[in-house]
Formats: sequence, C-alpha cells, structure tokens
Amino acid sequence: MNATRRDWMVPVAAAFLLALHAVLALWAVSGKGVTHDELLHVTGGYFYDKHGDFRLHPENGVLPQRLHGLAAVWTGAPRPMLALNHAWATSDANVIGHRFFYETGHDHRPMLMGARALNLLFSLATGVLIFAWARRLGGDAAGLLALALFALDPNMLAHAPLATSDAAAVFFLLASCGAFWAHLRDPGWRNGALSALTFGLACVAKYSAVLLLPVFLVLLAWHVALDPAKARWWKLAPATLAAHGAAALVVIWACFNFRYSGFAPDLPPADHYIVPWEGVLPFIGIHGKVVQFCRDWQLLPEAFLYGYSWVVQSAQARAAFLAGEYSIHGWVSFFPLAFWWKTPVALLAGIALGAFALGRRWREPGQWRRDLPVAAPLLVLFTIYWAFSLTSNLNIGHRHILPTYPVLFILVGQLAASGVLRELVGRTVPWLLAGGTLLANLWVAPHYLAFFNVLAGGPANGWRLLVDSSLDWGQDLPALAQWLREHRRPDEQVFLSYFGTDEPRYHGIDAVRLPFVNGFKQAPVWYEPRAGLYAVNATMLQQVYAPVRGPWTEAHEKEYQELRAAEPAMRVFLTDKTAREQIRGGLPDSQWEKAWVRFDRLRFARLCHYLRARRPDHVLAHTFFLYRLTQEELDAAINRSFSEWRAAVARGGPP
Repeated sequence: MNATRRDWMVPVAAAFLLALHAVLALWAVSGKGVTHDELLHVTGGYFYDKHGDFRLHPENGVLPQRLHGLAAVWTGAPRPMLALNHAWATSDANVIGHRFFYETGHDHRPMLMGARALNLLFSLATGVLIFAWARRLGGDAAGLLALALFALDPNMLAHAPLATSDAAAVFFLLASCGAFWAHLRDPGWRNGALSALTFGLACVAKYSAVLLLPVFLVLLAWHVALDPAKARWWKLAPATLAAHGAAALVVIWACFNFRYSGFAPDLPPADHYIVPWEGVLPFIGIHGKVVQFCRDWQLLPEAFLYGYSWVVQSAQARAAFLAGEYSIHGWVSFFPLAFWWKTPVALLAGIALGAFALGRRWREPGQWRRDLPVAAPLLVLFTIYWAFSLTSNLNIGHRHILPTYPVLFILVGQLAASGVLRELVGRTVPWLLAGGTLLANLWVAPHYLAFFNVLAGGPANGWRLLVDSSLDWGQDLPALAQWLREHRRPDEQVFLSYFGTDEPRYHGIDAVRLPFVNGFKQAPVWYEPRAGLYAVNATMLQQVYAPVRGPWTEAHEKEYQELRAAEPAMRVFLTDKTAREQIRGGLPDSQWEKAWVRFDRLRFARLCHYLRARRPDHVLAHTFFLYRLTQEELDAAINRSFSEWRAAVARGGPP
C-alpha cells in the first residue's frame, strides 16, 4: 500500500471504530432503564447547573455530573417542590431524585438519554488517546488494533454511555499521566499548562484522582533514573507540583462557582448534608483532620470537602458479594477475580502473548530504553492503581478497575507493530484478537453490563460470581415490562423485588412490591405472598444489601418464627386503622412498622435461599429471574418448619 493511500485510510479506519463504539453504546442503552447511580448524577448535576446548589451527591465527581445535568436543563425539566421538603433539607439525593424523575409530570427519558450521549464524549476521547498512544509506540497497525480492542470491549461499552463518573475517570487518569510525562520530557510552558489543567479536571472527575499524586512522584523519579543528567528535575519538582496544585485549586473552585458553601442562598436552606459533618469526620482518621483544617481556612469548597470525606468513610466498610461469600471489608482477591471473569478471553490471550513477545523484544540491545520513555506512564498508572485496588475495601464493582484497561489495550496493540513482534506472533494474531473481542461483544449484546467470559461460565453464570454494577445495576425494568406484556397470564399476580432507582410504575409494571434496595422513604405497605409470578433482580436474589445475608442460621429462624407468630397482629395494625388501638399495646407506630419491616426482610431472605436453589422459569437479560410459584411451593419456602424448609432447599424445587 502506498504511503499516500495509507495516510488517509488509517484516520478513516480509526474514525469508523470510534463511530462504531458510539453507535453500539447508545444502541445498548436505548432499551435500558435508569441504572442505580444515574438518577443521582442527573439530579445532582441539574441542581449544580440550574441553581448552583451542591448539596446533592457531591461524592462522585462534580465535572461529569455537571455535564449530565445539562441535558436536564436543556429539556426544561421542572424541579420538585423544595419548600418544607425534609428530603431537600437533609440533602437526600435518592428521594429528591425519585421525585425529580417520576413525580413532576416531566418525562425523564429525554434528559436521561441526553446525559448518556454527553457522557459518551469521555469514552470517545479515551479511544482517541488510546489510538494515538499505541500508534506512537508501534505504528498504524498497533494503533488500530488497540482502538479495536477498546471500541468492541463489552466492559467499556457497558459504562461508556452511562451517566456516571466511571468513563470520565478512565479518560482523565490516562490523560493526566500522559500529559505529566510529556511535561517532564519537554518542560515547555505549553506542556506544563496542559498537564496542570488536565490534573485539575481529573480532580473534579472522580476522587480517585488522588492516586495521581504517587503516580507523578514515581514518574518524576523514573524520569531522572532514565537520564541522570535530568537530576535538576528534583529541584524543579516542588515548583511544578505546586503549579499543578494551584491549577487544581482554580479548576475545583470554578466547578463550584467560586463559592465556599455548598448550599445556594436563594433556595430553601439545608439542615445538613446527607449525613452531618459530625457523623463523618471523626471516623476517617487523618483524612478528617486534614479536611477540618481545610474547612477552618476555607481552602476548598465545602461540598468538595464533604464529597471527599464521604468517599473515604464509605470505602472503609461496604457490603460486598463474591462467588457466594459476603463481606463488608472486601477481599484482596476481588478485583483479580473480577478481572479474570469479566475480561474477554481474546484480551487475556493478548496480554499473555504480549508479555512473551515483549520479553523477546527487549532482548535486542537498547530496545527497552527506546520503549520505556513512551510506556513509562502506562506502567506506573497500571501498577499504582492495581496496588490501591488490591487493598481497597470497596469491592462493589468491576467498573472500579476500568482505568487500567486502556493500558492493556495499548500494550496488546503492539502485537500488530512491525518488526520483531510481528515476526513472533505472525500477521493473523492481531486479526484473531480483534475478532475474538467482536465475538465476545456479539455473545452478550446489548446486555454489555452482564458480560462474563467463558472462563466464568458466561453471562448466564455471572449472578453466581458478582452482582451490583458488575452485572445488575437496576437497568432491566424495561425488559421485565416487555416480557410481562407478552407472557403474563390472565389474572396472574406479580411480585417484584428490584435493585435500583428506576420506577416500576413508569414502565407500566403492576406488581406487589417485595423488599426493594431503595424504598425512597416510602411508608411500608402490608402484603401477603401468594401463588404467582415472582420477579427478582440478581442483586436482590443474592441479598447483598439486605440486613439478613449469608447463611440462614438457627438464630435467623428463631427470630423469624417469633415475628411470624405476631403476623396476624401486624396485619391488623397496618391494614385496619379502626382496630389499631385495640392491638397497639402501648407501643408507638414506629415500633410496629419496624417489626413488620424486619419480618418482611427475614421472610424474603428465607424465600431467596429457596429460589437460589430452584431453577428459574425464565431469565431476562441475565439479571431478572422469574419464578412461577404454586401455593404449595411458596408454603415450603416461607411457611413450613425449619426442617421442611431445608428439605425444600436441598431438593431445589417442588416435590
């Protein structure tokens, strides 16, 4: 191929892959409902942009949320009533978000899809950066292979369009590392300004940007080690780091409208953030002392400081699930296993081949010295991010290691580079890797969030290994609604347990509500399980965020039976106001409601143990499990004795 033809074909091929990435991503979410965090991001961003109020959800990156909020502003979304609103005064983003999405008379779908389209810009920018970096390392073919692996990867496609901060974090962590390294190697004012600005934007993209500080220090040390003549950089380091810090301060203050208070003065006042400061700072150690110092001197906006504090506190202990095990402090093995299960086999093979080929490549005299100056920021980012991930207690989703994937795409892309690598792996291997990624894509499309590779047993087995945002983020209520319209039997009662922030009524789902992960502070409603169709999310089926999770113990059974004996009285109390006084027994209403909720959770946990052992009648999008239960089967699951229940679970279905 002549040079002139190649010069225009390579950019065209790259543009095609980026366009394909965008089309696949938007197509995939066009039939999906609101994922758990999207309601919070769009609602928070709306109030940031429209009213300059930052009380709602400041813990997940103000920059992407402000981008998401633009769609709500542009579509003319009306805000819910705020005056005399307890949820507003206490900064309850879940409740305000639910009212904003579903109770104002404004259809949330246009603003949601608009926010998703805007968020896709971060992913497209990541694709451009991956292509440029891989091309610089190994030429045109390397750039195109790396971009193809990225553009077709189910995990990247799953999160690229979602209105969350994950795609922004992927881009800005990679971009900031590259910009800082370019600044070290060519310390002109342009590179310095670009690096400082990128770092500042990373700080408002997601709080994981704090990991850039050790990355910068290691890169600085590496730069000097590669060329001892550059030792003067140690003297310049304080100045350049201070400049980056100053830029970050300006960007952060700008994103919060250069105002310290997180509460807009022209809106109804706030009592506190979602948890008062005194419920956060004393429990985050040295972080709390630093934050308090910044508060005293108003060095950073209050909402930024609160968001950081909330992230630190919530990362200390969080309910998590891993292949049948439960923990609030996580596992060192969580992210390695999540990576092994959710990475396309083609990419895993490419990593193995790439490591082998790289070892052979570096046997050539001086080759490693030529490679490392370009690959250094990739290796440092990958190593430090993984070191942090392995020690993290926040094991709630594979998405938290997505910032390490661009490094792999770029490095595996080098298998298509000319020279020794191509001689070792041949010309067909890059095609096989791209083709393997395409097959993984087609295998699960459009349900990209539910992707698990063949080593994990595929998407059908995913619910046994990981849940929450690794599989079931509440996105499939539309699929359930469609299935019910087509397959629900006449007069069949539907019982629904849902994980997420979407609203069943919006999709026309008429169902009795079993426990949900988020009740939006709605009053408990009495119901009685009966024969019918039971639709349960994977995350709810595994009881990850339920108060009763893990093995069903004799203590659980004893408590359940004691509350079950009071079930008739609870029924009367919750359904018959005229008879309530006769059975109240001097107890306040709140205690009766608390007893009912506890009984309901125990009963549902007992049912889920049975359902996990029973084959579902139908599975929707790998996340919704549907069971048609007879009264006899239901009695065995929730009404019979402990021994009969254990026999039913062991049997895994009706007799």
